[in-house]
Amino acid sequence: MRRPELKRITAALRQLTPAQRKRVAVELAALDAQPASTMLIEGRFACGATCPHCKSMHVIRNGHANGLQRYRCRECCKTFSALTGTPLNRLHKRGKWLDQAQALHDGQTLRETARALRIHLSTAHRWRHRFLAVPKTVQPQALTGIAEADETMFLLSFKGKRSGLDRKARKRGGKATQRGLSHEQVPVLVARDRAGATMDCVLKAMDMATLSVALKPFLAKEVVLCTDGSKAFAGAARKLGIEHHAVNLSAGIRVDGVWHVQNVNAYHSRLKAWVQKFRGVATCYLANYPGWFRAIDREKGNSPKPQQWLAMAIGETV
Repeated sequence: MRRPELKRITAALRQLTPAQRKRVAVELAALDAQPASTMLIEGRFACGATCPHCKSMHVIRNGHANGLQRYRCRECCKTFSALTGTPLNRLHKRGKWLDQAQALHDGQTLRETARALRIHLSTAHRWRHRFLAVPKTVQPQALTGIAEADETMFLLSFKGKRSGLDRKARKRGGKATQRGLSHEQVPVLVARDRAGATMDCVLKAMDMATLSVALKPFLAKEVVLCTDGSKAFAGAARKLGIEHHAVNLSAGIRVDGVWHVQNVNAYHSRLKAWVQKFRGVATCYLANYPGWFRAIDREKGNSPKPQQWLAMAIGETV
């Protein structure tokens, strides 16, 4: 708030009656008692509320519910708050959400988070994946210049599942029974340009059709794709109509002028080393982890702060 506006408010306060001043004091005390997370969430509608049900902006204030301002839409007559329609809707203990965001910023394990926040382990698990539901979808609009693409493999895991397994349970991760690619491993595609913009996604297969569908939204016609010589990547590049250069790693050629995949492979190494501390990631939640790592791997200390993590979790851009 600018100084002239503050002066006008101060002057208006001097004209209030004792009863009015008391009412203002109650409102200020209520604002001071609000947790920081509530104030950040309420800021989502700072420029005007929009109904999450029908997208109408014809809304009115309609009291409070669970510590948040409630609104009523004049078009569809439904009520909502700043959390309605977000992954964090109906979660409890809002005063600890910024601490949960700090845990994501620090890359804490579930047990570390549960101990620091004094919450149950299952609550820490639920909060983690609710908070990551939106950040995992935040991908770059496009890759530019030379884009390196390669896949990295994660072991198929049913971590947390206690029944219905089609094989004998492994202890603490284990290893695949077959060498090389097999149905026991899940591919994660990573494409990264030389400026550091990174996209990733979990694939169902490593064939030309699957790769072309995954890469198409991120590769414009002027992008040059550099890969490790995989026939599937070469076919995907032809299908997308983009220039492709392959590095023959099997022949020991790692760098051919400006063509190499060392940038994306170094990213793979950092990702795998970071995931390792979680002692195995359940495949059903695997898509959340590359998005989490992508956010905290930003260079020069620009990874999101706790307030930014909370804003991303409710669908705000940072």
